Amino acid sequence: MTRDKLFLLRPGFTDPAYPGQLFYCWHCALLEGVLASFPDLAQRLDVERIAWPRPRRPVVDLVGEANQALPLLVLADGQTSRFQTGSHDGRVFIADKDQIMAALSERHGFPDPHP
Repeated sequence: MTRDKLFLLRPGFTDPAYPGQLFYCWHCALLEGVLASFPDLAQRLDVERIAWPRPRRPVVDLVGEANQALPLLVLADGQTSRFQTGSHDGRVFIADKDQIMAALSERHGFPDPHP
């Protein structure tokens, strides 16, 4: 991978544990809002919106079965970050929404969230 890749859940998914209800991931929606607010900066990374059910094959292929929680920022090959939360086969990722937002500021020039 030559660029950072952000995985988000596609909104409007169902969960068999809650029949008849539609959901969105609020952490993903927060990041969607940041991306939409700064479209020029968002173009600096790849964004993939995937379905809710597991296994989330595109994520598993990059960071393993145990690391499918979303949102997830997978760093470009050979990259590291002080915000990284884990790695798999040498590939570094960030699995915390606040750490992802900090990394977007550090790595891609997004403004910082106001305290």
